[in-house]
Amino acid sequence: MDKVDERLISALRHDARASLSDLAAQLNLSRTTVRSRIERLQTRGDILGFTVVLKEDVLRDPVRGLMLIGIEGRGTNRIVRQLQGLSEVRAIHTTNGRWDLIVELGTETLEDFDAALAKVRLIEGVTTSETNLLLATKKDS
Repeated sequence: MDKVDERLISALRHDARASLSDLAAQLNLSRTTVRSRIERLQTRGDILGFTVVLKEDVLRDPVRGLMLIGIEGRGTNRIVRQLQGLSEVRAIHTTNGRWDLIVELGTETLEDFDAALAKVRLIEGVTTSETNLLLATKKDS
């Protein structure tokens, strides 16, 4: 992937519905070049698809945050299974360093978020945690 491909992908991330003509003008390329590069990126598997982000997807979780979790002993798999059962949990990541897991949480209200934190902290084997609220999203995949 060269710099032109990177610029093309950046433009598509900004507006995946942009026409080939608009992309060509924006990147100072021919329409045919833009089309062939997109096709090549798809064929190679660099671009797996295009998606639509709905307003309800963005509004779904007005309160979002990351909970960093420290676990005692070897209970990570059990704790991950328990976390997967919580409706407020959006994603669970293993990590290295001080924390064992990073959990993405999403709720309707701060009170619901606080209750979700309490549920996680009550799981046997969770020894420490630190939580950061996500205030604004500047870029989303």
